[in-house]
Amino acid sequence: MSINRVSENNRWLAIGLCAVCLTVSAGLVSASRIDLPEKNEKKLIEHHSTELHDVQRQRIDMWGLGNIEWQRYRSLMQGIRGSVSPSTLSPIEVLGIHARTPTERRRYARMWAKMMREDAERILTFQLAYDTAQQELYPGTSLINADKLAQLKQTTTPKPQEEWQAEDRLLFFTQTDCSICDVLWDRLRSRLDSIRGIDVYFLDVAAGEEPRIRSWAADRQLDPAWLKERRVTLNIDGGLLKKLSDSLDFDPSERPRVLRRRDEQLSVVPAYRF
Repeated sequence: MSINRVSENNRWLAIGLCAVCLTVSAGLVSASRIDLPEKNEKKLIEHHSTELHDVQRQRIDMWGLGNIEWQRYRSLMQGIRGSVSPSTLSPIEVLGIHARTPTERRRYARMWAKMMREDAERILTFQLAYDTAQQELYPGTSLINADKLAQLKQTTTPKPQEEWQAEDRLLFFTQTDCSICDVLWDRLRSRLDSIRGIDVYFLDVAAGEEPRIRSWAADRQLDPAWLKERRVTLNIDGGLLKKLSDSLDFDPSERPRVLRRRDEQLSVVPAYRF
């Protein structure tokens, strides 16, 4: 009888120990399951922070600034500058606007002028490559079909009271060294805010002389954004004015010459309109 009781007690003791072991094991498993995501999250945050640091470092280097300058730029954008300026305002412009000394202002102005000059050269180089590609892919043709214009012959002089429309695009035929052309150009580009754009065609530039166009654009400080957005394009005439004069019946020897494209129709615009 006592032996049975001892055996029974041992059996219940064994069951109790197993229950304790299972409870402890469950606790360990539960604890490990909670701890593992926390470790992964920490690693993920550290990795993300490293990536953000690398991206920021690249931006700082891209603008040619130091860490202190970058922090000042970030601080300025937290104030009124960030509230009233577009998000596209560059760090150099922000620092230049808030320069603390004339020397500092001059330094940022020179940095920005150099960057804008280099960007304008890149845009012009691509524009000329695009023009070359057009001629290679579609030789002997142009984006404007002069033959079709003959069928759509319009009045060559717009009515004086006629207003400019947002979709109007001007074709400006000019030369790289022409003082009268420059005067008219200044008047034309003042209308860029009210029309779609201006296509400049150089009458005195032949294929292979593209550097003259780049020099013309640099001397007149063309805004690179105009070229990038194709609000202004720079092209070699290549006989286009002569073809258009045959279709629209005007004297091609008169320089400079301005045409207006509206709804795929061209008309001559006299200089006095500007």
